[in-house]
Amino acid sequence: MTRDTAVHELLASALEGSGVVLEEVVVTPAGRRRVVRVVVDRALETDGDVTETVDSLSLDEIAGTTRAVSEVLDDSDVLGEQPYTLEVTSPGVSRPLTTARHFQRNVGRLVTLDVRDGAPVTGRIIRAGADDLTLAIPALKKTPGRDETFPYAVLDRAEVQVEFARKDETPSAAAGHHDDADASGDKEN
Repeated sequence: MTRDTAVHELLASALEGSGVVLEEVVVTPAGRRRVVRVVVDRALETDGDVTETVDSLSLDEIAGTTRAVSEVLDDSDVLGEQPYTLEVTSPGVSRPLTTARHFQRNVGRLVTLDVRDGAPVTGRIIRAGADDLTLAIPALKKTPGRDETFPYAVLDRAEVQVEFARKDETPSAAAGHHDDADASGDKEN
């Protein structure tokens, strides 16, 4: 068993039931020290279809996870005597989506899919299951908007697109323009 595998198994069991799942562990040399980079994400409460947005980990949750990981590593001899620097982080938007749980955690986000034997498709994930996902694809020129389901098996690559305005903001709200009407449609005086 390699050192990275041993560290991964130790931390995965330590985080079990904490609401946080271990995504990746990489141990790299850095001079006389080592850097232990741990990537964690929120655990999903279902293995089935996800149709609601999953909240990202907060800074407090990352800090708590960092303390837990540090204690486990300090109490274990898995890294030996050589000093190390611990980095605990959540996955960034640049991480390619490669597993069903990656898609499930990104429901509500805009993604681009490279579909095998097809053109790239950009749309918002509205459902992600164990074997496939459904995108809401916006209307383009003469093509009407539609919902389309893609099996994960036909995807060569998938990544989240960075958005500078939230999906639930209208362009005028994002620009700071507000209607004078309240929610009932009546004008304010």
